[in-house]
Amino acid sequence: MTERATPAQPALAIQPANPLHGVTLEAIVTALAAHYGWDELGQRIAIRCFVSEPSVASSLKFLRKTPWAREKVESPYLFMLRQQRRGGKV
Repeated sequence: MTERATPAQPALAIQPANPLHGVTLEAIVTALAAHYGWDELGQRIAIRCFVSEPSVASSLKFLRKTPWAREKVESPYLFMLRQQRRGGKV
């Protein structure tokens, strides 16, 4: 009889300093849209999926296929998180 592998460590224990670890792209887009609104989000991140008929579904479809666009979305998300932790307005 073979031994079973031990369960993996919790995600936060593996990468405790990475604020993006375990956060879905959908959660990122939803948080940004809720925080800034689609109009301001389209101004902050010049990507057509945020400007022309924006929705979470259409944005996810584009962002999942386009790594450079995903990076453009992650940066403002991290900035938003830092501002929220400081208690300041963005």
